[in-house]
Amino acid sequence: MTANLSPPAVEEFQRMLREREQALKQEIREELLKADREGYAELAGQVHDAEEASVADLLVDLNLTAIDKHVEELREVESALGRMLEGTYGECVECGGPIGEARLRANPVALRCIRCQEVWEKTHAGGETPAL
Repeated sequence: MTANLSPPAVEEFQRMLREREQALKQEIREELLKADREGYAELAGQVHDAEEASVADLLVDLNLTAIDKHVEELREVESALGRMLEGTYGECVECGGPIGEARLRANPVALRCIRCQEVWEKTHAGGETPAL
């Protein structure tokens, strides 16, 4: 069993995560096909001035950002499924205590209990600071 969750709850979370995994894979496929059809990279090579180049670059960047977002979420889902196999799903990676079932329902890929997540957000609020 995983971190104080009943077997039916674990099965439900596993079902939710598998469904999200499939949806994300489909969204990634669609984004890649869309990018291929639209051919923004090809468009960027055919621009005539700086403004057109900027628009083409923006369109490419937006598409890549959407794909990156889906891939990152897919990694989180796959990690949560891995924690299920290990028997650590629902266990806080910081304190080792249980992650509340309500929190997992809201965010099935949660790594931390509420208390540890709040501390983590305060200490990691800005993410990495860019440097020149």
